[in-house]
Amino acid sequence: MIAVAILNLAYFGVEFGMALAIGSVSLFADSIDFLEDAAVNLLISLALGWGLAARARLGMALAGVLLIPGIATLLAAWEKFMAPLPPAPIPLSVTGLGAFAVNFSCAFMLARVRVHGGSLTRAAFLSARNDVLANIAIVAAGVVTAFWRSGWPDLIVGLGIAALNAGAAREVWGAAREEHVDARA
Repeated sequence: MIAVAILNLAYFGVEFGMALAIGSVSLFADSIDFLEDAAVNLLISLALGWGLAARARLGMALAGVLLIPGIATLLAAWEKFMAPLPPAPIPLSVTGLGAFAVNFSCAFMLARVRVHGGSLTRAAFLSARNDVLANIAIVAAGVVTAFWRSGWPDLIVGLGIAALNAGAAREVWGAAREEHVDARA
């Protein structure tokens, strides 16, 4: 989990810088997600030795944390709606490919432990899995933007990333609620 946190923190810097440089909503959303993933994986690493009730409470809190990138994306998307300028397609796709490699590696590492820590490891795995899907969409947005000079593909992918995070938050909340009920019994 610590290795996953370090990888996420490192690529956050790369992707955030590129998002600002080319004006990409999808890279911005994904970079904030990298930062959130680093924090979540660090917290999970600390909490795995805790009791079931404490882990369930943290799982519910992490469900809320999973919503933060979506909220940040909505704010960035609002600006893009006002001026839907296209980001540079090649840096968008190349940065998305780098993010794909990082997230695929993280998802692979987390797949082995996703059922061992209840809602906590499920949150980490679902987040990495969703990020892989988001990165494929970012690369596709770059390709589409290269042929159709519009800011809309980037904006749509950014909003899709927000929706993926909301779905993962709902799933983690449900698992954490079940654990909370089990802990009370």
